[in-house]
Amino acid sequence: MTIDPRTPVLVGAGQSLHRAQGLDDALDPVGLMALAVGEAVADAGLDALADVDTIRVVGLISWKYGNPAQVLADQLGVASREFAMTPMGGNSPQSLVNSTALAILRGDVDVAILTGAEAWRTRMRARKLGVELDWPKAPEGSEPVMLGEDLVMNHPDETARQIMMPVQVYPMFETAIRAAAGRSPEDHLVRISELWARFSEVAAANPKAWIRDAKSAEEIRTVGPDNRMIGLPYVKYMNSNNDVDMGAALLMTSVEAARRLGVPEDRWVFPHSGTDCHEHQFISHRWSFHETPAIELGGRLALELAGLTIDDIDLVDLYSCFPSAVQLGAQSLGLELDRQLTLTGGLPFAGGPWNNYVMHAIATMMQRLREQPGSKGLVWANGGYTTKHAFGVYSTAAPAEPFRHAYPQDEIDAMPRRELAPPAEAAGPATIEAYTVMFDRDGAPERAIAACLLADGRRAWGDSTDPALAAAMCDGEWVGRDVVLDDAGALHV
Repeated sequence: MTIDPRTPVLVGAGQSLHRAQGLDDALDPVGLMALAVGEAVADAGLDALADVDTIRVVGLISWKYGNPAQVLADQLGVASREFAMTPMGGNSPQSLVNSTALAILRGDVDVAILTGAEAWRTRMRARKLGVELDWPKAPEGSEPVMLGEDLVMNHPDETARQIMMPVQVYPMFETAIRAAAGRSPEDHLVRISELWARFSEVAAANPKAWIRDAKSAEEIRTVGPDNRMIGLPYVKYMNSNNDVDMGAALLMTSVEAARRLGVPEDRWVFPHSGTDCHEHQFISHRWSFHETPAIELGGRLALELAGLTIDDIDLVDLYSCFPSAVQLGAQSLGLELDRQLTLTGGLPFAGGPWNNYVMHAIATMMQRLREQPGSKGLVWANGGYTTKHAFGVYSTAAPAEPFRHAYPQDEIDAMPRRELAPPAEAAGPATIEAYTVMFDRDGAPERAIAACLLADGRRAWGDSTDPALAAAMCDGEWVGRDVVLDDAGALHV
């Protein structure tokens, strides 16, 4: 088979994981990226890489470099004609592969470094010690090219009500999923703890995972000193673990450039197709909290563009910040929960370096596909509150035609949505459709949050800091319960 020389191909992958003993031996995020890039270059069978067309960095949180791609280029001694960065969002690594593949197809790029890292563990240690870190920054005036779609994640009413943290929102998705399935809270907790135990087992076998001691389902669901309740029904082990120092990098080229560089063909992994899309921008406008139609459409299109169905996929990595994300992804893609849905162990166990987890997933996918030549893999990346989605289909086998991409946003925007009623208009009877109870660090329930439906079909937010009500909502199923909202949005039984 003759391969179009403009066909994009991934030729190298690297992952770094650094457990500093203190601050003196810690690495900044660019230091972690440099390690990962070095590993990716070696993984491609190359001794060095002197110049590239672009260095593209996933938006990071733990240090503000100004232009991290330029800082990285200077540290590596690599010349690049473009320094770029993505906006925030866990979809960014896969979106970056998609956009870079299109740039290679157009002839704008031949050799690209895609990378990202976080040193949040070290940053938090320094903050606790009151130490100002002396990490590098780009020269003043150096600005990266911004790549990708940036969305405001929160409706003004959500922000005003302080309903904006993933640890608040994903547990509400969980209660909605549970109620839609008709399971009791007890049975559903066992189900998601068993799912998470399978993820933990994968992490235990992954040398690049942060937590490598496999945990049983009972350990995962049982509240204890190291596993406090955070947002009902999620204990700590069910939350993404951002207390890590990790980096990842991908080396991506055209087929023509891969041959020119001398990369052995047994290192090549082809992105066959990709899609990017998002749900209705604000959770307040979602039709329901137990469905994700944009995942369904975006995933199906990615497969169709590759000439495949979900039954043709051998390897899967679903975004896994919380159990509800995996369930929504699996349900929308037509995957059973009892199959292996992670290659790394997921964000709670393999590590959740903010926006960059999926670059670790793609790097691991490359390794697994090389071990099973001709097999096919699917990656789903997620940003926000299952808001922004990016999909990629991969194989060591060359695609019948170069990379194909779709952005089906117009179709998603036309899907049904709910209007949000402001507190003054929502006052009166309502029905809970999803909820959570947030706990303080001492393990006491301190705030109940509920998404409610009104008789006219609009959504309204209700919350309460009454400890008695918060405690009561930890017992039994509250989805479907009739409640009363006052004109300030306070929740009353």
